Amino acid sequence: MSAAVGARFDLVDHDGNQVSNATYRGRYPLVFFGFTHCKVVCPRALARLSAVLDELGDKAEAIQPLYVTVDPERDTSQRMKDFLTENYPLFTGLTGTSEQIAAAQKQFRVFAAREADPDGVQEYVVPHSAITYLLDRSGEFRTHFTDSLPADEVVTRLAAVLAEDG
Repeated sequence: MSAAVGARFDLVDHDGNQVSNATYRGRYPLVFFGFTHCKVVCPRALARLSAVLDELGDKAEAIQPLYVTVDPERDTSQRMKDFLTENYPLFTGLTGTSEQIAAAQKQFRVFAAREADPDGVQEYVVPHSAITYLLDRSGEFRTHFTDSLPADEVVTRLAAVLAEDG
């Protein structure tokens, strides 16, 4: 999978700043794609990743957790900031135009497709893949973690990467 993941993005963070994978050089971006109106997958993944970062303790300071929207129509910078500050404060939200989001999804090979909400609660939902990507300190793809991987295994793998790179 590593050869197929480009990991490039040019987006806007939840403070309104233009950012790219180069913005986070020197840190390990931990990237998850989702949307703030997600009912199950995203809250579960963000809670799990937050627990992983807590478990890493001081080692987590080398990691930059990023939450990239797949729903730029609703997920403005302010919406991302409000959602993450209240629920997952370790994360920085990234959004952008539909074109910018589509380009990032293509780079990371993320599936996302808008469709009607089967429960009729929201106007629409955006089913998407649930993979967490780790970039290296230079902003290149390093590895990924599937949604089914237990949190303790993610902690072990992240700690190994951090120890290996010193």
